[in-house]
Amino acid sequence: MKLEVILVIATFVGALCALLYAIITANRVLKFSEGTDKMKKIASAIRSGANAYLKRQYKVVIIFFACMFVILIAMAAAKMLTWYVPFAFVTGGFFSALSGYVGMKIATAANSRTANACRSGLNNGLRIAFSAGSVMGFTVVGLGLLDISIWFGLLKFVFGCNATQITSAMLTFGMGASSMALFARVGGGVFTKAADVGADLVGKVEAGIPEDDPRNPAVIADNVGDNVGDVAGMGADLYESYVGAIISASALGVAAFGNFNAMAIPMLMAAIGIVCSVIGTFLVRTKEGVSQKGLLKSLSRGTNFSAVVIAVLAFPLIYFILGKENIGFYFSTIAGLAAGVLIGQSTELFTSESYKPTRKLAEKSETGSATIIIGGLSLGMLSTALPIVIIAVCVLVAYATAGGFGANGANFGLYGIALAAVGMLSTLGITLATDAYGPVADNAGGIAQMSGLEPEVRERTDALDALGNTTAATGKGFAIGSAALTALALMASYIDKVKEVGGTVTSFDLMNPTVLIGLFVGACLPFVFAALTMESVGKAAQSVVVEVRRQFREIKGIMEGEADPDYAKCVDLCTKASLKEMVLPTVVAIVTPIAVGMILGVTGVVGMLAGATASGFLLAIFMSNSGGAWDNAKKYIESGVHGGKGSEQHKAAVVGDTVGDPFKDTSGPAINILIKLLSMVSIVFAALVVNFSLL
Repeated sequence: MKLEVILVIATFVGALCALLYAIITANRVLKFSEGTDKMKKIASAIRSGANAYLKRQYKVVIIFFACMFVILIAMAAAKMLTWYVPFAFVTGGFFSALSGYVGMKIATAANSRTANACRSGLNNGLRIAFSAGSVMGFTVVGLGLLDISIWFGLLKFVFGCNATQITSAMLTFGMGASSMALFARVGGGVFTKAADVGADLVGKVEAGIPEDDPRNPAVIADNVGDNVGDVAGMGADLYESYVGAIISASALGVAAFGNFNAMAIPMLMAAIGIVCSVIGTFLVRTKEGVSQKGLLKSLSRGTNFSAVVIAVLAFPLIYFILGKENIGFYFSTIAGLAAGVLIGQSTELFTSESYKPTRKLAEKSETGSATIIIGGLSLGMLSTALPIVIIAVCVLVAYATAGGFGANGANFGLYGIALAAVGMLSTLGITLATDAYGPVADNAGGIAQMSGLEPEVRERTDALDALGNTTAATGKGFAIGSAALTALALMASYIDKVKEVGGTVTSFDLMNPTVLIGLFVGACLPFVFAALTMESVGKAAQSVVVEVRRQFREIKGIMEGEADPDYAKCVDLCTKASLKEMVLPTVVAIVTPIAVGMILGVTGVVGMLAGATASGFLLAIFMSNSGGAWDNAKKYIESGVHGGKGSEQHKAAVVGDTVGDPFKDTSGPAINILIKLLSMVSIVFAALVVNFSLL
């Protein structure tokens, strides 16, 4: 049987395994009870708000995709693209959106079930929340591999394309996935943080009522935001990371070897990774009364097992397909796997309340809001050093072991770096499950509070939520690290694409003014992008603050619990603001590489991609870790230290957490999409730049 046939069958079966596991797990979650009538009512309100938001978001996104489809069709008619590209672009966006939608549906179904399960024990709550996260994780990898296998089969066996034509066409559906991911991350991020900031500033700081108090008009919007931002947005985000890594590695493999063998490695590794991840999920369980470290160990048991198994199985895969003379690529893969684990541990070190950095940050609350904000900023800046070293070592090892410094040249080395990115993302099914579990646990805590459940239930959901903050921060670090490696691989793919469409690649010397200008423009882009998204959160949050204050002032009996707040008004405000604010950052991300290319040419684009990747990686890590540390410092104080809940120290920590919210959940995560989308857009419009640029 030919390798190409095996490849289609293996990837298709791997995709079906992931999707079948997701369906079985979802059905198992849905069999659990939602709890009391009040819990069902609250869960229904959260579900309705999330559904309404996504429907309105997708209407905006459809208009964008329709416009881009027409543009790509016109380029295909002008022979600057193949006719497959516009359709590949649409399918990439569709599956990315579907990944987020499925994740959001199961998360909004599992939140009340997790709260109810916590009434009978911590392990029961953990299992339901983690199972809901697993549905999300395996839907993402399943749909990603399904999209890849279908396109590979069509292009190879229906249209008769060769390996270069296949990878060239498949690279473009990464642009569709990245575009959808940016809409989802920015829109969802603005929604969730506008609601969160509004609820915290007026509810906890001004009114002095607890978090998730049903008297707070923004509390339902806050819970809705957890799902549309941290679940639907994250699902679309990591879908595009996953497919981007696989496709860019396939393209570079074809450039290095000129056949399907190198293309088979990343695709088969992804399929094997799914099986390893499924097995790893069965190892996640815990006991009553364990610490946060114990809970984290429970989740790590599954992810570590999956990583070890894929590390073992990657050896025969590379040995038999590429031959023993190319076994160095195995060590490139291991470098990526190790880098993913180490970046996760680095993030945990700086953001978990179990370690000194976050505990020292909590101490700064003793002297007020200003010192805790200064401390969080410095912590985030310092936390960039370790990930940079890890990624640098990973790139060096991957390049060297693949033969990049030897006679085989740069093509082999770049393929090794791409395989490192695939290795890092090979166990995404279970890694994403530990991340997506966090918002479910957060919602469960809110439902427990609003439903008036027993105090021990809230204690259990808080334990799960605190762990969720750490796993979410770890997941973001993992996503940002993989984005950096994938962006490097995509940069190399762009240069190959330029050659393919007849362009000439000259020197990328830093003394070349077009490279230097592009470098500065690219380095500036993540800061401009972060500023736009932060400003968007600020504008939306202001409208929520004004509305919550109005309701506290005008609705008589709301503070006494004798009248119900108008929850729907806050949900509607967040929806309108987020849909409006998500457009400009996305347009900037798509238009900039085209404009730079048309003015500065190919060398300017390469400089821009290099600058954006370097500064974007650092800025994303800084923002994610600062936000995570502020959040967990607040949680640490709420556990009873430094005055505990309601103290002046707690209020200072809430202000720090409020500043950190858009850092870690809006701007930071969206930047890792930005650096990949810039490369994807550059690849798709390469022929336009080669033929019509000014320089």
